Amino acid sequence: MVGNLKTQTPTHHVAVLAFPFGTHAGPLLSLVVRLAAAAPHVVFSFITTSKVNTSLFSKSPSLSLHNVKAHDIPDGLPEGFVPPRNPEVAIGFFFKAAPANFMRVLKDAEAATGLKIGCLVSDAFFWFLGDMAEGMKVPWVPVWTGGPRSLLVHVETDFIRHRLGTSRDVKQCLDFLPGFSKVKIPDLPEGVVENLGSPVGSLLYQMGQTLPKATAVAINSFEELEPEVVNLLKSRFQKFLNVGPFSLMASSPSLPLIKDDSGCLEWLDKHKPASVAYISFGSVVTPPPHELAAFAQALIESGFPFIWSFRGNIEDVLPKGFTKSGLNGKIVPWAPQVQILGHASTGVFVTHCGWNSILESIVGGVPMICRPFFGDQKLNMNTVEAVWEIGVGVEGGVITKDGAMMALELTLKHKESNKMREKIKVLKNLARQAAVSNGSSPRAFSSLVEIVTK
Repeated sequence: MVGNLKTQTPTHHVAVLAFPFGTHAGPLLSLVVRLAAAAPHVVFSFITTSKVNTSLFSKSPSLSLHNVKAHDIPDGLPEGFVPPRNPEVAIGFFFKAAPANFMRVLKDAEAATGLKIGCLVSDAFFWFLGDMAEGMKVPWVPVWTGGPRSLLVHVETDFIRHRLGTSRDVKQCLDFLPGFSKVKIPDLPEGVVENLGSPVGSLLYQMGQTLPKATAVAINSFEELEPEVVNLLKSRFQKFLNVGPFSLMASSPSLPLIKDDSGCLEWLDKHKPASVAYISFGSVVTPPPHELAAFAQALIESGFPFIWSFRGNIEDVLPKGFTKSGLNGKIVPWAPQVQILGHASTGVFVTHCGWNSILESIVGGVPMICRPFFGDQKLNMNTVEAVWEIGVGVEGGVITKDGAMMALELTLKHKESNKMREKIKVLKNLARQAAVSNGSSPRAFSSLVEIVTK
């Protein structure tokens, strides 16, 4: 229990290097908090940009993280340079400067603690840390914050390119990979067979080549979710440790309760079971205004009750004559997502298909309506819709009023919704079994603690 830890004089030092873009750093910090609780004699130097550190550590002021210390790394941007909204430019600058910047911050962390670093834990994106760890003669443990399928695709990129050759037939299935018979070329993340030269595509290719050399690879998932894919990854890596779902594994009486300042849970208490749509497209990308307007119109015409986690002014996308107060729902700037998805009244989750969101929906037993944007999100949607059959994609990949109404009807009223609920209930039970004290995830976490603290 993190809050009740007695301060111990640290004897070991682990450096944790977090990717400062998207939502990568938060899940990595939550894993580090668990490691810190399990190993109070180890000091964890958590290294990322000052902007990300300030955001993450200000959210957890009541945690007694005596053995987790934040260290800032420069973002690599030239002085006065304002990067465009597309994060690829900023990522390019960050990566170019990262190896030298990391080495300097690692030396600073050693000086601050008086302890040599004995292990590097990092976001899996930092493929170059494999060589750095080898030079330092310490273990390297990359953490993949996506799902097992997207990880396999990046590890098997050469094989996929070889098997597909020049084919770009949109109907071509990847049935040559175990568990991928329902995956088609358009479902693959960028950089596997398309956009090969992009900065992120090149980064992911290098990562896929390097991860098999790591001491262990950890992931926010559980073995029972994708046994075929997990077994293949186990054969590719020295150790493959499924230590999730983080939302189940991280719960502890000493962690601060998530505040529900907007009263979402109390509002849900007044609604029938499985009747409410919860809408959140994550914190990185938002659908364009015309799609938001179409979804708002679908909610108005269908009449389904909803909670919408919406940044900005909802009235900008509402049809003329409608105001926030005239809607059959609750619009909030931030929502306690895990608790909403765990509430009996929540019937469907409208999501961008980020991996954390999918896992949280599985743990809550809530089917999904998917509107993916980039990266692994299309592959995640394919898994939700075609493989697990626990949700639907929006028709044509773009939100229209009619398509949104059809998806809401299908997941909240149609008999098909009962089938989805039954199937996701099976996955929910597997997740809970994996997370019990002698389950597969705590066993994998024990292995991780042993490797990191050796």
